[in-house]
Amino acid sequence: MKDVRRVNHIAIIGNHPPRRCGIATFTDDVRQALTAARSDLRADLYAMDEPGSLHAYPDHVVCQISQNDLADYRAAARRINDSGAQMVCVQHEYGIFGGSAGVLLFQLLDHVQLPVVVTLHTVLEHPDPDQREVIERLACRASKLIVMAEKGRTLLEQIHGIAHDKIAVVPHGVPDRPLADIESAKRRFGFEGRRILLTFGLLSPNKGIETIIRALPAITAQHPDALYVVLGATHPHLVARDGETYRESIAQLARDLGVERHVRFINAFTETEELLDYLEAVDIYVTPYLHEAQITSGTLSYAVALGKPVVSSPYWHAVEVVTPETGALAPFGDHDAFAREISALLADDARQERARKTAYDLGRTMIWPRLAKAYLEIFDMAVSQHPVRLPVALRHPRAEVRLDGVEQLTDSCGMMQHSIFSIPDRNHGYCVDDNARALILMHRLGGARSTRSEELATIYASFVQHAWNPGDGAFRNFMSYDRRWLEAVGSQDSFGRSIWAVGVTADEAGRADLRRWAGHLFDQAAPHALKLDGLRSGAFALLGAVSMLKAVPAHANARAIVEHFGRRLHDALVECRRPDWRWFEPVLAYDNARLPEALLLAGQLLANVAMTEDALDALDWLDTVQTAKAGHFRAVGTESFGRAFAPPMIYDQQPLEAWASVDAAITALEVTGDPRWRESAMRAWRWYLGENDLGQPMASIAEGSCFDGLMADRPNLNTGAESVLAFQLACCAIVKISGTADGAEHSEAGAVAV
Repeated sequence: MKDVRRVNHIAIIGNHPPRRCGIATFTDDVRQALTAARSDLRADLYAMDEPGSLHAYPDHVVCQISQNDLADYRAAARRINDSGAQMVCVQHEYGIFGGSAGVLLFQLLDHVQLPVVVTLHTVLEHPDPDQREVIERLACRASKLIVMAEKGRTLLEQIHGIAHDKIAVVPHGVPDRPLADIESAKRRFGFEGRRILLTFGLLSPNKGIETIIRALPAITAQHPDALYVVLGATHPHLVARDGETYRESIAQLARDLGVERHVRFINAFTETEELLDYLEAVDIYVTPYLHEAQITSGTLSYAVALGKPVVSSPYWHAVEVVTPETGALAPFGDHDAFAREISALLADDARQERARKTAYDLGRTMIWPRLAKAYLEIFDMAVSQHPVRLPVALRHPRAEVRLDGVEQLTDSCGMMQHSIFSIPDRNHGYCVDDNARALILMHRLGGARSTRSEELATIYASFVQHAWNPGDGAFRNFMSYDRRWLEAVGSQDSFGRSIWAVGVTADEAGRADLRRWAGHLFDQAAPHALKLDGLRSGAFALLGAVSMLKAVPAHANARAIVEHFGRRLHDALVECRRPDWRWFEPVLAYDNARLPEALLLAGQLLANVAMTEDALDALDWLDTVQTAKAGHFRAVGTESFGRAFAPPMIYDQQPLEAWASVDAAITALEVTGDPRWRESAMRAWRWYLGENDLGQPMASIAEGSCFDGLMADRPNLNTGAESVLAFQLACCAIVKISGTADGAEHSEAGAVAV
């Protein structure tokens, strides 16, 4: 067995005072308990900030993380890695981290090179898919999950399948005060001669205050000296939305029931020491929460620690703490039952005294030094068992083409458009866009060509042929799964992509019969291509025409397409560009790199120096736009579309953009010989492998698959045709410039091993 290492430097992530909430108080109490228990322990706090907040934190808060700011999470991870900390302790609650169910937390945890221990303040019996994913990712990342009640362990095991030994139960910490004299404590607050019932916490409807107010007429009929104290400010989120409407409504309820003299609202956020003073003056602590799904209550723990009998609804934490020896349970929202239990307890002094002593004794098992001892044992073991990471030269896998993902989406008709995760979604059928791309891929496999790839090429060519509608001089695009065309004329882009695929087939197909077919279809479709008026559809057609001219140098229609769309692209660029916007149109959209790529090829074929130079300049500008400050490729996000002359938005990033950028950079490399374009192509390819804004691998070389997009907090886990094909085509291009089929050539960027 390994020797246990002693931890002396940790990073704690959570809310922190002066932010006003239970998590903030708990986080600071944990820090104080740990540093008191181990005098040489350094505990750095990384405080979560809610939107719009500005807090003046004490010195031990070394970093603030804005809830929804991705860069803050990544910066905090770097700071933790550089700090010398040995481990990370996370105080987890769904609402304090950004993204769906708090998923942005992983932008920190996935970039921290240390063991992680997570305290779960909420465990749900019925998590939604996002909540489930977060908990299960935490379980995979953490050395240990800490919960505060046995119910939490049970739920983690039964709902999430988490191993028993992965979970530790450490009760909520409590202060260690002597058992106080109640009557002396009452005089401090002017409660003399009254029997005090108290509920504490940020005021909100789920606390069930109405239940006790409705119980008061029956209670005060037997105990006219009873006073119900509601201690706590209204929850700030409720105030922001509704003001004090809720507090006013329950005050009005007390007036309507004639018990207003038996209710006292203290509208204040109470610091811990003052809360404890109030608790010492209490006869019965009341928690009438309306829902069972509360795995822990700090206020209940405090009340028990100070020796208070408790009457509570049966939420999860209360069921474990409140027994006939410490108080009583009453059904949710049942004011008659609460009235009976409270009245009976108030009427029996001996029972109260027994409950008081039993609760106090239970509280000694939860005091902060005990929590600190348990936490430090967990921390020491986590660090001791964490594998040492030796520094190694980081190398990405070599580029390799695999058709597994393509085959998975292909049937005898063609390639289906979409998937649900990795399962083909037949509801969306097929489109000529994807089958055209798939046809191009079959001709660019190089040494990976096989009998099967030739069979697939026939399937995709057949789909493109069937899409051709000679009566309208256009390609259809969308086909349902039952093989019905859903339109007579598809989009202009689908026309351009079809011509592109046909031209590539005429030039690059390994079979003479496919080349003959492609030349025949190109001749039919090419005259209609000149009707296209979109810049991208024209660029796609131009790419196909360039390929056709490689196959048949004197092809008149192909040359006409290159001349026509070359001029159109060049004119658009010259007309639109300005010093800070060297681009073809006022907006950035999809397949951006295809525009300068097409113009560059036209400039070369037509020996037009101005076209060539301007295309390179536009590609250089796009390359700058698509390079993050950290140096990785950043595709123009779909959120950017339609924003004139504006810097691009980051998300959602599409795999198609990386492929287009790879191809365009390689074209520039071939034209100029400048090695910077090789690195540009490599940078775009590495986006698939995880060198992106989230550090998230988007593709699997081994499986030949690719996720559908990089969102703000995660990848889109579907693996549709466009994404799979973009990745495979990018792999083909990278293999091509590696110098060998297996990518063995090395450079400063790596091999095709990048």
